Amino acid sequence: MWVIFESILWTSLGVLPVRLQLIPRNLPRLLGRSLYWIGVPLQILVLARRSNFSQTVWFPPLTTLIVLLSGLGLALLILGALKQLTSVWLTKEQIISSCLSLNSKTLERVAPQQRSGKGSFILASMLGNTGFIGIAIAPTLVSQPYWSWIALYGVTHNLFGSYGIGVVLASSFGRSPEGDRLVLPYKNRWWIHLRDLLSVPSLWAFLLGWWSRDVRFAPAIESAIQISVQFVVPGAFLLIGMQLGKLQGIQGLQIAVIPSLLKMLILPGLVGLSLTLIGIVGDGRLALVLMSGMPTAFASVILAEEYNLDRQIAASSILLSTVTLPLIIPLWLALFS
Repeated sequence: MWVIFESILWTSLGVLPVRLQLIPRNLPRLLGRSLYWIGVPLQILVLARRSNFSQTVWFPPLTTLIVLLSGLGLALLILGALKQLTSVWLTKEQIISSCLSLNSKTLERVAPQQRSGKGSFILASMLGNTGFIGIAIAPTLVSQPYWSWIALYGVTHNLFGSYGIGVVLASSFGRSPEGDRLVLPYKNRWWIHLRDLLSVPSLWAFLLGWWSRDVRFAPAIESAIQISVQFVVPGAFLLIGMQLGKLQGIQGLQIAVIPSLLKMLILPGLVGLSLTLIGIVGDGRLALVLMSGMPTAFASVILAEEYNLDRQIAASSILLSTVTLPLIIPLWLALFS
């Protein structure tokens, strides 16, 4: 697939300068902030202007929100379970440390210990790359009547997931100085999270795109927007590559295994089974399964840069989930087409 090839190409171009120490240390953060404040909002503006929201306006967005909340809930449950297992094994190590130390060290490599790492773990588990890879791949695998479902899923996910719930979570886990206790946002300093949510540039970009669907921009403005959007995807892959370039060996990927499995296998599988139970079959079901099973979103890296979360977890999850995508798609086609 050309999309996968392009992602590998730009990611590689981001890895090499970091490995060879050819770029300033603050360049990844500058690039991430540029994407957050300019690039991604422009992409959402274009998507909102082009999408047809006249039909099936409620079911794909509802499914998207359920998938996002399910990913959040499962990630929190997994983190809680891993924390309990670590505590149990660490207690037993006081008696038989030689037998169980390997187990606790293995858990520490797959479960983040710091609050910033937990934030990236959750974002990597629930946020998918629906805006680029999803919208590029899914329409080629389903019939045209369900393209609007794909567009609605992508818009809802980007607006309420990546730059809605995602911003609230990133703000909570990236800015909280109190300890390392895993809690849901809104319990502390809710006004800060509300301020962050209302100041998300993508929210206003979507509203502007919705309002201007019937407005014809001047040719120069339209061309400038289209040209600018062309740099968003390469810039995002470059940022991913820059963060991957900081990884130290294969151990940097181990902590991304669980989020990648949750994002690529468990969530879309649950979506497919649930839709089957309520009578949604055929290409409609396949479209929603594919969109819910897209690789971890670029937004996880962008939010990690903006809110000082764990960059390596975000970048590693994107790498693992993107690599496994060509292997997973045939499974969904066989089960749900």
